[in-house]
This record gives sequence, C-alpha cells and structure tokens, in this order.
Amino acid sequence: VAVLRAGGAYLPLDLEHPAERIATILRGARPTVVLAEADPHGLYGEALLRPAEWPQTGEAQGCGATLDTAAYVIYTSGSTGTPKGVVVEHRAIVNRLLWMAAHYGIAGTDRILLKTPATFDVSVWEFFLPLIRGATLVVAPPDAHRDPVMLTQLIRDEGITTVHFVPSMLAAFLAAPESAGLAIARVFTSGEELPAD
Repeated sequence: VAVLRAGGAYLPLDLEHPAERIATILRGARPTVVLAEADPHGLYGEALLRPAEWPQTGEAQGCGATLDTAAYVIYTSGSTGTPKGVVVEHRAIVNRLLWMAAHYGIAGTDRILLKTPATFDVSVWEFFLPLIRGATLVVAPPDAHRDPVMLTQLIRDEGITTVHFVPSMLAAFLAAPESAGLAIARVFTSGEELPAD
C-alpha cells in the first residue's frame, strides 16, 4: 500500500526461490529500491533499504499515479524456461476489483483471507478487494496456504466469508475432516484445471 501511495510499482520477491531466479528477476525489473530486512543472496546492492532507513512521514503526499501507470510487476512461473515480467497498470487492477466487488456483492461485513504468496497474481485481489469495500482483511500466517488443518481453523476462528484456492489445494482442504460443516460464503478457484467433482 505504501509503495502504491508513493506512486511506485511493487515487485514481490520470494526468498525461497533459487538465488539465480531472483537475480534474473532483479536484472529484468531493475528496481530502484529494494525494501528488505536482509540481503540473503547478496543481490540487492545499493538498492537495498532496510527498515531502519525507511522514511517516516506523517502525511501522505499526492503520488502522481494515474490509471495508466504501473501498479505492480509480477513474474511468470518460468514454465518456458525463463521467468518473464508482466507490468500491470492501475487501470487493470481497479477494473478487476470494482467488477469483483459489484459482481460478488463484497460488502463491509465480509472477511477476506489473504493466504496467497505475494508473488502470485491472486494475492493482488486478496490484498486490495477488502480495502476498497471496507471489508476486513485477515492475513494468514506464512505457509498456511499449504496446511488444510491450519486454514480450516483460521477460517472458523476468523469468520472468513471469502477465500481462494487452487483446485488441488481445494481438494485437500475439502478432504480434511476438520472442514466438515464449515460455511464460507464465497470460494474462488483458479490456477489449475478444476475437476468436475
């Protein structure tokens, strides 16, 4: 949110990826600033800005971003051999968010679970959809997206109304005995073929 308010575009990095992949992404994107607590692979160079160095301001200034400026850059999984960056403009994400909010009736009473790693495009609507509707954004603990039992408990405890699963994780989630009787208003799925069952 801070990057967007400042007029920048964000590029999420997954530190669990191999150093070579991260280096390829950094060479391609050429970020001017890398916000990180550490540089585990020694790749950020002069662009690294640690938390103690982050600017502390009281008032947000006009950022100059328009619907045509970049909001974020996301890299493909690299299934063709080399990851490729995709620049997404504010217009695209705003259109998507407004459409989802209206089409699915997202309201201020909803509780949306953010469990997708930031390096995947699904995370974008998970981050921002609740914020444009006054809904509650519930952030799952790291790696919760891989644990059906933890997710079930989180969904139950937090009263989650809206969640996303890739089909294979949805199947694992539904197979977990703990998910029986769990009521969720909206379950989105994408990223893989959805089996008929």
